[in-house]
Amino acid sequence: MRSFLIRRLFGLVFVLVGVSFVTFILSHVLPADPARVALGGKAGAEQYEAMREQMGLDRPLYVQYAVYVGNLLHGDLGYSYTSKRPVRDDLLDYFPASLELMTVALILAASVAIPLGVLSAARPAHPVDRVATLLTVFGAAMPLFLLGLLFQVVFYKQLGWLPATGRIDVQLGEPNRITGLFTVDSFLTGDWPRFANSLKHLILPAVTLAMPATAILLQMVRTSMIESLGRDYVRTARSKGIAERQVIYGHALRNALLPTLTSLGLLIGALLSGAFLVEVVYTFPGLGMYVLNAILRSEFSAIISTTLLVAAVYVVANVLVDIAYVLVDPRIRYA
Repeated sequence: MRSFLIRRLFGLVFVLVGVSFVTFILSHVLPADPARVALGGKAGAEQYEAMREQMGLDRPLYVQYAVYVGNLLHGDLGYSYTSKRPVRDDLLDYFPASLELMTVALILAASVAIPLGVLSAARPAHPVDRVATLLTVFGAAMPLFLLGLLFQVVFYKQLGWLPATGRIDVQLGEPNRITGLFTVDSFLTGDWPRFANSLKHLILPAVTLAMPATAILLQMVRTSMIESLGRDYVRTARSKGIAERQVIYGHALRNALLPTLTSLGLLIGALLSGAFLVEVVYTFPGLGMYVLNAILRSEFSAIISTTLLVAAVYVVANVLVDIAYVLVDPRIRYA
């Protein structure tokens, strides 16, 4: 296991180099001028040339990339001329919001999809199975932005139950920062008003983000459970008089979890990417809003660094899934 983890983490370096190269090239071939955007439309020619030199845009593209990689190895992700501070500080501020949203959405998706998928597989043609099928179709077919707008109209405008934008009410302010996750920080400090308020702000965007993930997981769990329930070891367990509940949860579910874990690993990357769109719809101040502003202002360093962060999270998530395989099925061994 140790050698496997070392190889995977070593491979992460090559993944990030490849992602940085592709993103760097794509961002620099766009018809945009970061120097002009940073200065505004009224800057003179001398100011413009000085800004290009300061940003390193007057150098050949391969030199710019080499300089960026060199700075990256020293922990320097570049400077944002919009926020007037290092990109690393921006990511430290904005990433916790996206992580919190993604985590809550993943918990919601798993909490609904796994029990419902098991019940649906155990009782085909039952009303529970029909509900599961309907939820799968709805979650897979409904676009995130449309679902978000629908939830805002119903639960904010019509019913007035939940807030439609932001992470916490402005009059309350942010909780004392420990992790950057508002619900966690307010819980750790016993700040219950901020905990309740930040949780209310999370509900709509988290449910919106969780819908397609729930549909994918539900279909995967249902299919895997149906396959497991048809195996010989399940028929043998039933013939021995073992209780049906034990057969389902003690025998079939454990084997059905392996493909489900694969889906979870893939979903983490998809959830983080989908969170960008959800954050824009709900004006949720996470990486989505940050990278949108970076694209609009041609902040190359911010765009590339955000892409690298998403790639790193995706690779690390899949490494954790591989470790979970061993915990679920001890027969699996990595050389």
